[in-house]
Amino acid sequence: MVLENMITSKDNPVIKLYQKLSSSKKERFEYGLFVLEGLRIVEDALREEAPITHLLLTHQAYEKFGEKLLQADLRDTRTLVISNELGNRISSTEKTQGVFAVCRIPAEKKPVLSADGRYIVLYGLQDPGNVGMIIRTADALGIDSVFMCGSCELYSPKVIRSTMGSVFRSDIHIISDTDELFRIFSEAGTVTSAAVIDSDALPVTECSFTGGQAVFIGNEGNGLPPEVAERCTRKIIIPMQGNINSLNAAMAAGILMWELRRQPQD
Repeated sequence: MVLENMITSKDNPVIKLYQKLSSSKKERFEYGLFVLEGLRIVEDALREEAPITHLLLTHQAYEKFGEKLLQADLRDTRTLVISNELGNRISSTEKTQGVFAVCRIPAEKKPVLSADGRYIVLYGLQDPGNVGMIIRTADALGIDSVFMCGSCELYSPKVIRSTMGSVFRSDIHIISDTDELFRIFSEAGTVTSAAVIDSDALPVTECSFTGGQAVFIGNEGNGLPPEVAERCTRKIIIPMQGNINSLNAAMAAGILMWELRRQPQD
C-alpha cells in the first residue's frame, strides 16, 4: 500500500524533534517531552491515557498494528506514518517494531503519604536498567510511591523502556534535596530504613514493618552514603550465605519490597 502523506524525509520537524528528545536530557526538559518506542509501552501509555502528543508508525507497523492502536482516543494526538527507513533511523533498538510516540512529562505532584504507606527510595542509582526494573517491581508489588534522589534521569529512553509501562501507573517523585526528602518522611511519621551491608544492621527477616515505611536503596557500586544511612531510623540487611555479601540493586530492592508488602500493615 502506498500512502501519499507518508513521511520520508529525515528533515521533517517531527522526526527531528523525536531525535532530539531521544538523545538529549537537556532537550527533554526544555520541551517537557520524552519518547517511547515499542508496541507494548505505547499501548500501555494509551491505556493509561498518558498525554501523548505524537504517535509515529512506520508503514509496516501501520499495516500490522494500526487498526488496534488507532482505536484509542487520539483527539489530542497527531498520528504520522513514516517510512520504514526512517523508523530504522530513529530507533534506539536493534530490531524496531516501528511504533514510536512523544509524550508530555507530567507536572511534579506534591507527595501525599499515608500512615501505613509503603515507599522505596532510589538514592544515587545510576544504572537505567536497575531503576526501570525497580519501578516495574514496585508496580507489581503494590508499593505506594517511588522516590528518586540523585539517581539517573527517569525520562531517558533506557529507563522508560526498562519500566515496561509501569512508569505510567506508578506514583513517582523526584526529590533532589536530601533534607527535603527526610523532612517529607519525618512529617508523615514514616520509618526510614537504610539497606546496607553493615555488620550492625538488623536482618530484614527480623524487622517489623508496621506503620508507614520507606526503604532506601543506594548506588550500585558504593551503596548509600554513610551520612544518609545514619539519618535513617535504622539500618537493615538481607541475610546472605556463602561468600556473597551484596546483591544487584534491583534484586535487593525486590526482596525488600516483598518484605514490606508481606507483613501486615497494622
